[in-house]
This record gives sequence, structure tokens and C-alpha cells, in this order.
Amino acid sequence: MACLSEGLPFFTCDVFTETAYAGNPLAIVEDADGLSDAAMQTIAREFNLSETIFVRAPADPAHTASVRIFFPTAEIPFAGHPTIGCAIHLALKDAPEGDFETRITLEEVAGLVPVQVWRRAGRLGAEFRAPVLPHAANTGEMPGPEDIAAALGLSADQIGFDGHRPALWQGGPAFGYIPVRDRAALKAARPNGAAWETLCSASGLGSHYLYTPGQDADFSARMFAPGEGIPEDPATGSASAIFAAQLLASGALGPGESRLVLEQGIDMGRPSRIGLRIQTTDGALDTIHVQGSSVRIGAGRILPPAA
Repeated sequence: MACLSEGLPFFTCDVFTETAYAGNPLAIVEDADGLSDAAMQTIAREFNLSETIFVRAPADPAHTASVRIFFPTAEIPFAGHPTIGCAIHLALKDAPEGDFETRITLEEVAGLVPVQVWRRAGRLGAEFRAPVLPHAANTGEMPGPEDIAAALGLSADQIGFDGHRPALWQGGPAFGYIPVRDRAALKAARPNGAAWETLCSASGLGSHYLYTPGQDADFSARMFAPGEGIPEDPATGSASAIFAAQLLASGALGPGESRLVLEQGIDMGRPSRIGLRIQTTDGALDTIHVQGSSVRIGAGRILPPAA
């Protein structure tokens, strides 16, 4: 029988929060170079968190690490909370005492992701530039308000507000974006059986991001992906980055730089705060940065699956 001391080192942390047991949990598995795709998927399913990130030696020694990111059910090319959590984890290994700032470069399937990591006045933070500018997804079509409302247990008049209308966007992963009228509608929303499956079939997507104007943030959001093993996600960094396209299309971004704060996970009891910095030039997206923090929760070793 394999000895646990021979297992791979892993760490768990909560991301997009400065408070333990809030934000989005993440598992980080180190020394993953020898793992097959199937083994990584098995380990991600064992952790059963929204995402697990596997750290390997970089293809280019000028970079910090190569990483692979998995849902419990599938690999994804890029994700925000694993990027933030892993970058902070790696930066802290060589960080001096007190304040510091450093750059971590992760080789992700979607492309290179540079991450600036810092500790200022004792507070940790990180910011990455989205590796792909979002664009309209060609996965399917968003159905009408009545069908969307039925999929969420809402009424049709609760779908949309001001210039915000449902749409499909992608930038690595893809999401359906569904604006809802107010915070009460957001809190009441739930994936609703066969109607939810109909929405996913029409859009060609299993992940849908709901949002509304926030009270303690610019926008409050929820993300549902039950078919992908994530009944609800407490913080979705990739969807936050891609949200920039939805905001631009809705007329919610002015020229130049916009700085926003998004809150998510409130209705799960895992409040998260995500910073979003968007630069537009001549009415088009130029750069998108996502910012957040992370808290170490635990560490241990995990046996690699048998070949």
C-alpha cells in the first residue's frame, strides 16, 4: 500500500476574500509534472471543489510555472480564482518579511497570464491581466425573457434592467450573462429543473452568470453551473473578466479606464469581492485586469491515482 508521505503536496485556500471560510475554496497540487490528464481529473473530483489547479515546471524557465485547471468534471483553459490563489501561493514561497511586490507568470492553456502580487500594510493582493479579450460566443442563442425567467424561477419582468440584456460571451471559457432587475430577484433565482436544461441547451452553455446593481459594490452576482459539478460558485474570476464585454455592450463603460468592485457568494454565506479594472480605447476593450486576495486554509499530501 502506498505511503501517504510519498504523496504530492497540496494546499487549500480561500480566494477573493481576506477572511478564512469565505470566498471561493481552491486546491493547489504541486509537483504535478508526472500526472496524466486522467489522474488530474481524478484528483479534482476527489477534492470536489469548483476548481483544482496543478502546478508543474514551466516550459520556458523565464516563467514561474505551468498550470492546469480542472473542474470536478472537466479541464478548463483559464480561470480567475485558481490564477489569483496559485500566484499568491507561489509568491509567498520566496517573499520577504513585511511588504513586497513581485510578478508571477503562469503558463495556462489559454495563454500566458502575468500576475502582480503584493503585500501592502500587511494585506495581500494580486491582479492578473486576462489572457484573452472576450468576444461574442457562438455556442448557441440566448432564449427570450420568458424562457430565461422560467429557468430561474423568476418572472419575465425580472429579467434585464436599464440597457442590460441577456447575452453570451466567451474569453477562454464561455458564460451566459443574465441581468436581473434587483437584488431581490438575484436572491430568489435558482436553476429550475427541465427549464434550466432548456436554457442550457439553447445557449449551448452550462454556466450562467446573473448580476444586478449592488449595494456595497458596483454589481452583485451569482454563477450557476450545476451540470458541470458546480451548483453555485462563490466567486468566478474568469466570468468577472468576461463580464467586461457585457458591460461594454450594455453601455455601462465610459472611455478610458473603469474600476469596479463585484460581490458574489453573498447568498451562499461565502461573500467574495472581486476588483475589475477595464481599459477601453475607441469604444473597444483594450485590457482587462482582475484583482483579489487569498487566505491559506490547509496543507497536506495526496496520493496520486494508480496508473
